[in-house]
Amino acid sequence: MENQRMAIAERIKGLRDASDFTVESIARDTGIPVETYRQYEEGIADVPMSTISILANLYKVDPTTILTGGDPHATVFRVTRKGAGAIVERRNVYHYEALSVLFAGKRMEPFIVTVDPSVKELHTNVHPGQEFNYILSGSIRLTVDGQSVVLNEGDSIYFDSTKPHGMQNEGNVPAKFLAIITDK
Repeated sequence: MENQRMAIAERIKGLRDASDFTVESIARDTGIPVETYRQYEEGIADVPMSTISILANLYKVDPTTILTGGDPHATVFRVTRKGAGAIVERRNVYHYEALSVLFAGKRMEPFIVTVDPSVKELHTNVHPGQEFNYILSGSIRLTVDGQSVVLNEGDSIYFDSTKPHGMQNEGNVPAKFLAIITDK
C-alpha cells in the first residue's frame, strides 16, 4: 500500500511540475489545503478517490493516469473481468476496485468498495458530481448532509456528492457495494 501511495505521490508531483502549477495555486484552484497537498506529493498521506478526480480534472488527465500511470485507450467498450479491476487501497479498512480504468473519456467512475467491519467512525468527504451506491453484501450506514440511513444488501441510494457524506460498516462482516461517481 505504501508503494502505491508513493507512486501516486510521484505522479501528482510530476503532473504539477509539467503544468507549471505551484502548490499554492493547486490549493487555491481545488480547495485542498496547502499542507495537505504537500503531504499527498510527499507520500505522507493517502489521496482520497474524490481528490484524485479533482486533480485529474485540474490536470486534464483521466484519473487512470494518476491511479496507475497508464493511459486509457478503449473508446467503445472495455470489459473488466471479475476481480480484475485496478485495486486502489486508500486505507486498510477501505478497499476500492476501479472497474473502468482503461476506458477513455469517462463521465463516471464505477468502483466495487469493500468496507472493513472495523469502520465504525464516520469520516465524511465531498467531491463534485453525484454518486450512486448499490449494496452487494453486508450493511452500511451512509450519512449525507447530516442525514443517516442504513442500507442492506439489495438497497441503493443516489445522492449529491457535493454534500458531506461518509459511511460506516453496520455489521460484523465486510460490507461491499457498487459505487458509481459522476464528475458533474
